[in-house]
Amino acid sequence: MTTVVSFDLDGTLVTSSFADAVWLDGLPRLYAQASGKDLETAKRELFAEYDRIGDQRLEWYDPAYWFDHYRIPGDWRSLLHQNRSHIACYPDAIAVLPRLAAQYQLIICSNAKREFVEIELEDINIRGCFTHIFSSTSDFHTVKKVTEFYALICQRLNVTSSQIVHVGDSRRFDYDAPRAAGITAYYLDRSGKESGPFVVHTLYEFEHKLAHVKEEKQK
Repeated sequence: MTTVVSFDLDGTLVTSSFADAVWLDGLPRLYAQASGKDLETAKRELFAEYDRIGDQRLEWYDPAYWFDHYRIPGDWRSLLHQNRSHIACYPDAIAVLPRLAAQYQLIICSNAKREFVEIELEDINIRGCFTHIFSSTSDFHTVKKVTEFYALICQRLNVTSSQIVHVGDSRRFDYDAPRAAGITAYYLDRSGKESGPFVVHTLYEFEHKLAHVKEEKQK
């Protein structure tokens, strides 16, 4: 029986606009100011360094590393707060989350740094819907939501994998990885290009799937 519903964050509940504003505009501007270089040069150099470090290393996700690496003065948390206006929640998330929170324990499973997750949830006023937030980079020091990440979450919550349902917009890390851990998972394809029994295109559709499964188990 499902007791826990797990959500990815970026691309599932919120758009990528906040993360893009921080990494693709805000940080390059600070680097340009600190180095005295023009913005285009700063962006070119910074993006090349993003690629060199790569998303398989924890530093890639850590603003503190980039501030230190480029000797950018100030607190990196200020960069997050300065870009709060870019935080945007998908309308279906705003509608669906309170209804599901009345029936299940809701959690967040993200590979974003915890500070990113917290500020996004608080700014759009949905933090109260969730009992736990799990960040693969902050809590488990893994760069992606691999199968072991989901197994550790089951241990932390003291539940079996059969009690959790997860949904997210990455086929590899929100569908394949949790399924390998024994968790029922749905791939959220907001583009509408894919189909299948475990593919949903909106969170309304995901809510409907949960309700259908619940009804079938109660028969």
